[in-house]
Amino acid sequence: MTLPEADALTPRLLTCDVLYTGLGGGQSPGGVVVVGETVAATGHPDELRRQYPHAREERAGEVIAPPPVNAHTHLDMSAYEFRALPYFQWIPEVVIRGRHLRGAAAAQAGADTLTRLGAGGAGDIVWSPDVMDALLAREDLQGTLYFEVLGPFPEQADEVFAGARRHLERWRRLERPGLRLGVSPHTPFTVSHRLMRLLSEYALGEGLPLQIHVAEHPSEPELFRTGAGPLWENRMPALYPPAFAQVIGREPHAELTPVRYLDELGVLAARPTLIHMVNVTQDDIARVARAGCAVVTCPRSNRHLECGTFDWPAFAAAGVEVALGTDSVASGESLDVREEVAFARQLYPQLDPRVIVRAAVKGGHRVVGGRVPFLRRGESWQASHVWPSAGQPPFAGS
Repeated sequence: MTLPEADALTPRLLTCDVLYTGLGGGQSPGGVVVVGETVAATGHPDELRRQYPHAREERAGEVIAPPPVNAHTHLDMSAYEFRALPYFQWIPEVVIRGRHLRGAAAAQAGADTLTRLGAGGAGDIVWSPDVMDALLAREDLQGTLYFEVLGPFPEQADEVFAGARRHLERWRRLERPGLRLGVSPHTPFTVSHRLMRLLSEYALGEGLPLQIHVAEHPSEPELFRTGAGPLWENRMPALYPPAFAQVIGREPHAELTPVRYLDELGVLAARPTLIHMVNVTQDDIARVARAGCAVVTCPRSNRHLECGTFDWPAFAAAGVEVALGTDSVASGESLDVREEVAFARQLYPQLDPRVIVRAAVKGGHRVVGGRVPFLRRGESWQASHVWPSAGQPPFAGS
């Protein structure tokens, strides 16, 4: 054996603040012993130092874990510029004004970015058929593509559902292992009660995953309580029935919330993944936990749009599976979930950072249907297992 070969087989102990191997709840601090290109051991640095006293020790970074999953994004908005504005200012000035930027080209660019970042998967909301056709054809994309459906008029529900079903049945023939099709009834206030039922029952029967935006802004619970407020006042009247009660098929009242509405409508029985869930009650959290629904939080987007702060400790205490997403680059600033993790660690100083890292990996895979890769003895070591700190290049060790 030559000297370079011998040096290559010298054990290296890579240490970090948080280690998540894909199993259990994580280690803090943590370490990985690498021999050549293979993981030899993982665990607490002190124990690894004892087991491998001759290992060459290196500080790898803050986190060692499999690549994180972007469990909620809008890739077709990837050509937008990021702007932090209040919600009701951001929609007209960013989303509507920049609608000409949306489309397949932007979605392809966003998917390219996810590939470059080494994302472990994605949950993408797809607004148009041409975007879905483009993304389904990619072999480098993993996760779930959710076809977004809107339709607040109950009398049009059957027609809208029939059109969505035709698309979905065609696209299902294009699914492949690792990339599956899903459905996204946009929100409880932009999808009529009848259409919401049709879509959720169809998804449940066909085994299609669901994502629904719920309780993002404080005005949404207000709408369900009163049938009025900023969300209803800022709508385009021609695109909605005259009264909100027509959308949801019942009268709003003081105890009604978007989550309770979905639960009583039977939608939570399909176990949709609920996005945002910022403005909720303890009863809402209990209903979500009982139904077994997962939740995706987008901390940077919520902060930038002044929507409030997701009550992560309360969801964790209730046993709800939490994942992380970036939303669109227009509100979340980037597609890098590692940056979302760094922001969440600042936003939730009282939360064990292992919980946040686990959410980005295992929570994300559970939402988008991926298999969590493991960091354990005998597995191949990849430099991408070391997450770069904010503003830093990836770890160069191999």
